[in-house]
Amino acid sequence: MLNIQIICIGKIKEPFFKMAIEEYSKRLSRYCKLEILELPDEKIPDKLNLSISNEIKDKECSNIINHFKKSSYKIALDLKGKQLTSEEFSKKIDNLSLSNSNLTFIIGGSLGLSQKLLDNCQESICFSKMTFPHQLIRIFLLEQLFRSFKISNNETYHR
Repeated sequence: MLNIQIICIGKIKEPFFKMAIEEYSKRLSRYCKLEILELPDEKIPDKLNLSISNEIKDKECSNIINHFKKSSYKIALDLKGKQLTSEEFSKKIDNLSLSNSNLTFIIGGSLGLSQKLLDNCQESICFSKMTFPHQLIRIFLLEQLFRSFKISNNETYHR
């Protein structure tokens, strides 16, 4: 069974987001072993400049890198990443699972990901060029993972 780890910055506080995450985690348990690792976010000051922003991103991303499993194939969720259809994403998961038993997806904090972290990943993907809260992206990722397993198993799922 495929092991999927999601490393993300910040805790989910909203009960409706938690419920969605729990539901998709339950659905995914049929197809993979899922681990969601929440790492603390750095406090963002009211007076934010580029230097402070980069410092915060570097701290958060160094913490993420410290939690990487060495044998895992790492995919960052990043605005500059490649956009895929659900079918392409499903095929990617299928192909990766042939040579990797561990996949790690990375969701950064509200300031994004550092270049050092991106360089430590095999690739990056983007769900949309629009900006969404990183808590919501976690739900998008879980839903797309579930959808990809349904597609690869030729099981029906709403469109």
